[in-house]
Amino acid sequence: MDDLRVPPGPGAPRGLTIPASELIEQFSRSSGPGGQGVNTADSRVQLSLDLGTTTALSEVQRARVLERLASRLVGAVIMISAAEHRSQRQNRVAARERLAALLRDAVAPTTIRRPTRPTKGSRRRRLTEKHRRSETKSGRRRPGDQD
Repeated sequence: MDDLRVPPGPGAPRGLTIPASELIEQFSRSSGPGGQGVNTADSRVQLSLDLGTTTALSEVQRARVLERLASRLVGAVIMISAAEHRSQRQNRVAARERLAALLRDAVAPTTIRRPTRPTKGSRRRRLTEKHRRSETKSGRRRPGDQD
């Protein structure tokens, strides 16, 4: 297949291009749908990429990806499996799309949440609703029960 193209996004404004020579595809028999060809067709695809040696990532991107995907890595290799389709070609495309999405998300820098205060209107609505709820509940008391 061709090089893997990761679309532009935060952390990779021009996108990424992973050379096909760095991608390792392995095929095996897949469980699930397939009819008579289920035991003969090697339709499951395992796509792997060594993130430690790939030329597609800069050093900053590499450090970010290795940190974010640490739980999914074996050494520095990321593996993606696809077996949801009956055809090997569709599974190859699905694995490549999944890897591209994973890398695009992993390359993006983290955003820092800046805490904000509730607006005046939201505070007013909250208190009005509390008052309304209090009136509803006080209407349920027995006539002689006064605090």
